[in-house]
Amino acid sequence: KMERVFTKEELKKFDGKNGNPVYVAYKGEVYDVPGSELWKDGTHWYEHTAGSDLTNSLDEEAPHTHLVLERFPKVGKLKVFDEE
Repeated sequence: KMERVFTKEELKKFDGKNGNPVYVAYKGEVYDVPGSELWKDGTHWYEHTAGSDLTNSLDEEAPHTHLVLERFPKVGKLKVFDEE
């Protein structure tokens, strides 16, 4: 089975609003974090929004490590363009 590849634009649609799934990216992996109350309505601690790449914020700001994401299913990869 081919792994789904998300562009940043596609990822933005998974923002947890209006019943949309809650997906976040970290270091090129896309995770589904639906069941977490911490992501209610697509925001996490009023700082992070679903549908975005959290690589920099997790590495610099989060009180936990990225390993917390390992509890959630990976749903694909984030397409990273060379110019970014």
